Amino acid sequence: MNNKHTWLFIISILFLSWFTVAQESNVLEIKKEPKTYALRAGIDLYKPIRSQFDSNFQGLEVVADLKIKENIYIATEIGNEKATIQAEELNFTATGSYIKLGVDYNMYKNWAGMNNDVYLGIRYARSIHTQTLNDYLVYITHHYWDTPRTTSGFANGEKETLSSGWMEIVFGTKVQLNSKFFLGISLRMHRMITNPQPTNFGNLHVPGFNKVTDENNFGASFNYTLTYSLPFRLKKSKVPEDL
Repeated sequence: MNNKHTWLFIISILFLSWFTVAQESNVLEIKKEPKTYALRAGIDLYKPIRSQFDSNFQGLEVVADLKIKENIYIATEIGNEKATIQAEELNFTATGSYIKLGVDYNMYKNWAGMNNDVYLGIRYARSIHTQTLNDYLVYITHHYWDTPRTTSGFANGEKETLSSGWMEIVFGTKVQLNSKFFLGISLRMHRMITNPQPTNFGNLHVPGFNKVTDENNFGASFNYTLTYSLPFRLKKSKVPEDL
């Protein structure tokens, strides 16, 4: 199963799960009490903007959070990236998708009529990606001529599909623009947990995590989001005492 089909399957499962929960309230029709939730969904604005100005990068990330209690949200980010990186000795392209799932806690106490967030969160993230070595410098023992760079050596080409996992600590804010739209920014500290290496190559860039080195398993990133809020109600049933 390729990356596209894998992530379509994951997204389908997430929406099916949400739809199932929304329909559970219709099982009982006795003494219903409505409970209001809020689903916010949107995109990271930074990645499509960068894609327009950086020929070595293409990316898109969709974001969503579901308010389940007064200050608690279930949150997710799903994205796809293709980044070509020029290092000192080689040029390579990292291509793949990722998903992040976790919880946010809103620390901000809103005044009446306000609905802003200042939150801390945690995510577990997983990527599915490949590395393609485009060209590299050939090692030589003399320096009479410039060091040659090859695009057709034995190591060139796409490596096997990899799957890396990491944790993120998130600090962010969301500001309500009007009754439906929110503008947000978040800063993220990453800690790599699993990072398999392709044969005869290093896993130097992971979509959703960014740069990876042998000496440091930590990283950082940010996103700049625009989301739309969609409140909905689940009718909670009460069973009569005489049953």
